[in-house]
Amino acid sequence: MQNIIKNICLIGFALIGPITLPAGGIQRNLNEYKMLNNSKEIILNVNCSLYTSPKTNAKKLTVLESGSSLSILRKWVVNETDIWARVELVTNKFIEHPNKTTKGWIRL
Repeated sequence: MQNIIKNICLIGFALIGPITLPAGGIQRNLNEYKMLNNSKEIILNVNCSLYTSPKTNAKKLTVLESGSSLSILRKWVVNETDIWARVELVTNKFIEHPNKTTKGWIRL
């Protein structure tokens, strides 16, 4: 009987617990980092790479040219000097190629 209760608790946590955690583990509160000033859209002033994940050794999807408009989906803080943003390119989805990469990570 005791094992059944333990198993129910373990399964309950395994199903509900990860919902609140970001991929990769627990992260600090992002409100203490005012890097993006709560803006939702940015325009690049230099060329930068779009990565598959928030790591510098991750695969590069493409190089974004200066002047590209991006929507910020979320921020990810690795440490004080390594801050990333999950972004989506602002494009006209009716004109652009349907298989064009539009989402990825940039390092701030």
